[in-house]
Amino acid sequence: MSGPTITIGVSSCLLGENVRYDGGHKHDQYITNTLTRFFRIVSICPEMECGLTTPREPMNLEGDPAAPRLITIVTRRDLTEQMLTYCQAKMPELEQENLSGFIFKKSSPSCGLCKVNIYNKSMPEKTGRGLFAAALIRHFPELPTEESERLKDPVIYADFLARVRSY
Repeated sequence: MSGPTITIGVSSCLLGENVRYDGGHKHDQYITNTLTRFFRIVSICPEMECGLTTPREPMNLEGDPAAPRLITIVTRRDLTEQMLTYCQAKMPELEQENLSGFIFKKSSPSCGLCKVNIYNKSMPEKTGRGLFAAALIRHFPELPTEESERLKDPVIYADFLARVRSY
């Protein structure tokens, strides 16, 4: 008996990996207890994979919503180029994984799919997308994507699974 043949990418923190800025995770037991039975999972943490450590200083997206910068909150270090370089190198690797979908962590400056805060003159606007999520969608424009929080809605969940299976 062979294992699952459909592959989806998942933000590593959702799988219980301690990769978040505070050294913790955002384990989603539904993903690890249910989806792993039906799909091969590729765990990805862009922040760790681009060379950042855990724990690490928190960061935000700032500036122009069309081209936000990834800036650490206290030291004001600009990590945009480091993240974008990683994203550019990662996309060809992901082509080899034959992904059929991706589940992102909500609100993350790297993995948030939508309504991520972008700070402009200290006022956040929920208009952004994480830098990795944006790069993945540019590279794989038809790939089914969703945020883990939204998958708790049965209609959205069923739609995501149908899109993944048909992809």
